[in-house]
Amino acid sequence: MTFLTTITRFLALSTGESIFYREAGAPTSPTILLLHGYPSSSHQFRNLIPLLAPEYRVIAPDFPGFGFTNVSTSYTYTFDALAATVSTFLSEIHDPPTKYAIYIFDYGAPVGLRLALEHPDRISAIITQNGNAYASGLGSFWDPIRTLWNSNNSGPAREALVPFLQSGTKGQYTDGEPDPAALDPAAWTLDQALLEREGVFDIQLDLMYDYRTNLELYPKVQEWFRESQVPLIAVWGRNDVIFPPVGAEAYKGDLPGAEVNFLDAGHFAMEWHTGAVAGLILEFLGRKGI
Repeated sequence: MTFLTTITRFLALSTGESIFYREAGAPTSPTILLLHGYPSSSHQFRNLIPLLAPEYRVIAPDFPGFGFTNVSTSYTYTFDALAATVSTFLSEIHDPPTKYAIYIFDYGAPVGLRLALEHPDRISAIITQNGNAYASGLGSFWDPIRTLWNSNNSGPAREALVPFLQSGTKGQYTDGEPDPAALDPAAWTLDQALLEREGVFDIQLDLMYDYRTNLELYPKVQEWFRESQVPLIAVWGRNDVIFPPVGAEAYKGDLPGAEVNFLDAGHFAMEWHTGAVAGLILEFLGRKGI
């Protein structure tokens, strides 16, 4: 069935999770899997999906702990668990894709790169939009989170990060944007409202602590890059303080053919620059025959 407009629905997994996702395009078209970041959800792709759907099947799930996905109270919030859930989702969705490009942004990077290590033969290409895979790509923004890692997840270190959860959402959209007033406030307003649901702060703090495991995984990811030479395009907000430009340039060390593009934008570069991002993706994938 071809979805000419974006559909939204829930998929109840055999493992117990109820995954909310957005989808558009024909199942017979090549697939792009859109993997969102903190503190958003598939909502961040609401404007991108219609631009890609005429040529691609586009699938964008909400991770557990984000958006409208529901999981049991016993769910363990780690990046391994998020990747496992998305992997199950991809196997149980109607017309499961056997090959797909991954769009990795922020937290979507460690999820997508775990999928790639699990099934490298399924990854046709990588689109990284401020999605990091190198220790050098973590700037001073991460110092309070490094303190959490070094404290062994102590109470005081967790408490020190709560103000960021309470008031740091809007800045992730507006900081580094040449014209913040042009952005849609619905994006960060929805994100913040969902963050403030009961128990979600603890979920996010658990993931911030677990983020240290992503650094441990980087050598394996980089080895896969070198061995596979997977087609990769970086579409990066150059003004991002969370994942600065050095993280984009680092891909070229393992993937000499990687194409790196910088936009005059911040962390959520796609929010205002959707057309530019879509254009770069479509041209790159088309040129690569994907």
